Amino acid sequence: MARRISMGVNWQGELDRERIYAMAQMADDTGVDSIWVAEAWGRDAFTMLTLLADRTKRVQLGTGIVNIYSRTPAALAQHFATLDELSGGRVIVGLGTSGHRVIEHFHGVPYQPAFTRLRETVELMRMLFAQEPLNYDGKLFKLERGFTLRFDPVRKHVPIYLATLKPKSVRLTAEQADGWMPTMIPLSGLKAEADKVFEWVRGAGKKPEDFTIRFPGSITVANDPESQHIAKSRAAAGLAFYCARMGDYYYEQLSAHGFQAEADAIRAAWKEGGAAAGTGAVPDAMLDEMHFVGSTEQCIERIEAQEAAGARLHGVSVMERDPDATGRIIEQLVG
Repeated sequence: MARRISMGVNWQGELDRERIYAMAQMADDTGVDSIWVAEAWGRDAFTMLTLLADRTKRVQLGTGIVNIYSRTPAALAQHFATLDELSGGRVIVGLGTSGHRVIEHFHGVPYQPAFTRLRETVELMRMLFAQEPLNYDGKLFKLERGFTLRFDPVRKHVPIYLATLKPKSVRLTAEQADGWMPTMIPLSGLKAEADKVFEWVRGAGKKPEDFTIRFPGSITVANDPESQHIAKSRAAAGLAFYCARMGDYYYEQLSAHGFQAEADAIRAAWKEGGAAAGTGAVPDAMLDEMHFVGSTEQCIERIEAQEAAGARLHGVSVMERDPDATGRIIEQLVG
């Protein structure tokens, strides 16, 4: 059975459209499961996904992630249903609450109550995809006019993956979503979390094999020492930033999974010496648990270990400039 490999598009920095298009075409040709575009406070996700939908035929297209505050549930449903139509039914809805710093200080929207908004957003989007009239009496949304989308969605059930952290929200994900996008869980701790989620999936009357857990980290193929050093430095910088600068949620997640001392050291180093010091405080053993860097063969072994722990989708990047070489590596990873 082919391994489910996903690839991402950078949401910030310099935009190299032709390189992105070439990557998407390679992904389409080599059996990559899905391409994901993040949003955060950089470029929007939907414009790029629309362009990629027009340049690919098979690969699925996901948002990894868009938040549930800066657009209403109806606007999100419009975006995704339109993109699903343009792509011929290849969209994966990736949603999350983001964090209060981004929501309140970038979008200027009150953050709470996050759980209620997430639940009601999913319910309302499901109704719109299914062409059910919007008559809804929620805690946040009260809709009485029975609106429906003025076009027929390609699919009445568009898969929804949720990025959630807290147990209550993770359980909601298992019960109402099609996939879970966790974060800051080390490989050594994933199986226990996955087993719990799959039990909740069963309790909701669904089959675990129909529910996708994306590995809460990344794999980078780097086949020479210099590339490996660069890849590890980039991964460590990202991990340090989320631990030290993105609120307490990610710090608490790391602490809960056995890395409190390391997380404390990263925060202290960042406070004292800034980003470079924080990045330098990330130990290799901690980094490897979440963001693995290695040769093609080592990365295949890592994917198999992640699958044994319950992950069914694996985010991969390749440190190669030659698109043909990248394609050959991806074909090996897919199997």
